[in-house]
Amino acid sequence: MPKAAPLSRALVALLAGFALFIVLLAGFTLAYGMYHTGKIFPGVSIAGIDLSGMTPEQASALIIQRLDYPLRGSIAFQDDSKMWVATPNELGLFLDPQTSALAAYQRGRHGNPLTRLASQFQAWYTGVDIPPLMVFDERLAQKYLKNIAIEIDLPTIEASLAVSGTDVVVSPGQIGRTLDIDAAIEDLREHFPSMTDGIINLVVHETPPLILDVSEQAEIARLILSAPLVLQVPNAEEGDPDSWTFEPIALAAMLDIERVETPEGARYQVALDSETMRPFLEEVAPKLARWPENAHFIFNDDTRQLEVIQPAIIGRTVDIDATLQKINQRVAEGDHNLELVVNYTQPEVGDGATAEELGIRELVASHTSYFFGSSGDRIHNIQVASSRFHGVLVPPGATFSMADVLGTISLDDGYAEALIIFGGRTIKGVGGGVCQVSTTLFRTAFFGGFPIVERHPHAYRVGYYEQTAGGGINVRLAGLDATVFVPVVDFKFTNDTPNWLLMETYTNSAGRSLTWKFYSTSDGRTVDWNTSGPLNVVPAPDPLYEENPELDEGEIKQVDWEAEGADVSVTRTVMRDGQVYFTDTINTHYMPWRAVYQYGPGTEGMPPEGSQDEENEE
Repeated sequence: MPKAAPLSRALVALLAGFALFIVLLAGFTLAYGMYHTGKIFPGVSIAGIDLSGMTPEQASALIIQRLDYPLRGSIAFQDDSKMWVATPNELGLFLDPQTSALAAYQRGRHGNPLTRLASQFQAWYTGVDIPPLMVFDERLAQKYLKNIAIEIDLPTIEASLAVSGTDVVVSPGQIGRTLDIDAAIEDLREHFPSMTDGIINLVVHETPPLILDVSEQAEIARLILSAPLVLQVPNAEEGDPDSWTFEPIALAAMLDIERVETPEGARYQVALDSETMRPFLEEVAPKLARWPENAHFIFNDDTRQLEVIQPAIIGRTVDIDATLQKINQRVAEGDHNLELVVNYTQPEVGDGATAEELGIRELVASHTSYFFGSSGDRIHNIQVASSRFHGVLVPPGATFSMADVLGTISLDDGYAEALIIFGGRTIKGVGGGVCQVSTTLFRTAFFGGFPIVERHPHAYRVGYYEQTAGGGINVRLAGLDATVFVPVVDFKFTNDTPNWLLMETYTNSAGRSLTWKFYSTSDGRTVDWNTSGPLNVVPAPDPLYEENPELDEGEIKQVDWEAEGADVSVTRTVMRDGQVYFTDTINTHYMPWRAVYQYGPGTEGMPPEGSQDEENEE
């Protein structure tokens, strides 16, 4: 306890001394401030102008007198070789002398006594220079710089390419320029505090067009339009067109100037519009197209060799896409005489093929059908249709389509009008008699032991297809007919041997017969067949009588003939090497068919009492 008393007394003395110091410091500061009441403390200056002891009004007047930078300074803006000069005042820089003088006066008069004393001492001992207060009205700077921008700014213009008539019109591109006003103002903001003249390099942003130069593409366009385009058929043959010519004005209408984007940038692509040229080529191509066709032969039974009766045909097709590509490539180089791009396809069997190569050594199947009572037009159609198959080859393993070889049936194809079955009636139509050909082919394949892939019977039993050599009727042939109606109804069979099959057809107009022969190499197959004969026989309906205004009064004409309806089933067994190779069954349903008579208007007794006519037909 005795030692604590001296320590307390020392602490009290220290605190008392510190309090006395504060009182003295406050008093000195108060006295120093009262001495300079209304005046700026010593050592305070504005922009190097000593304002010690001056009143704010005196200091303001002196600042106005000495600081004329806003009015007399010089700021130059530069863009390459161009320059614009303005005073800071024109750019919105103004001096505020009163506020500046007040800022000088307030120096040393803020804060606690210790802070004020320190500030006053610093001004007296080292001096304090305060920057003048400048007001920067950026609106004036923006206005000034916008006027400069009028001279600097340029829009970005892309080069263009067009055609007027046959003239190529080019408009050059332009690099866009835009003055960066914000950057210039920022430079002013940083430069003004120095209150010195200066040069500000303007920031100008350049925007190049995506397409600046089209001279190369313009030259291509001029080359395309420099001469007529002449297209020709390569290795032209008799019947091929000589050429096709497109004048420059026509080429100009086809010229396509398209803007395209590439990894290297945008550009114009100049070419003839493929979609404009394509319809022309699509119209020409089918006329020039030629499918490859094997040579046609007959088998000489004496020499056992093949003899060419129709040379092989090399296939030819126009490659439209390749032709369009060639045209655009070559005309762009100034070449205007061009050949179409044609692809050639060699036939599988050429003129030099031998019987040994094709495996054709003997007659393997043959059948003859008869058509007594046929009209001259029907006989003519049988000759025309059967001739299409004379000398035709069927590849090994291939399925043969009769419709593919027969093609279209029209007057232009050499056919005449004869009776056909159509729409439930026997009427006169183009190609009547073709079914005699399909029936004969069907029977040759059937009795030859070849698989039948597609066969369609007639709607009713037709007498022609059950005739024998003497003109009689063999009912066992019922159910062995086949009809074709290109392209909907076809007859198909398969050459299921490893050898080619050669077909020969022979029409005997006088004998009213058609013989079909298959030549190949026999694999020993034989055919056994039997027929159910007509079953479920349905009598023909009563005749139908209909008035025909084209007939004379009293004239009666039969236009359809009655036939009984029936079902027939024919079973075939094909043997090979003593084994059953395959069996199949041909089922046929024939509808009953009625006779139809036509009579002229006013014909007495027509229609017969109790008979059906076309008005009361159910």
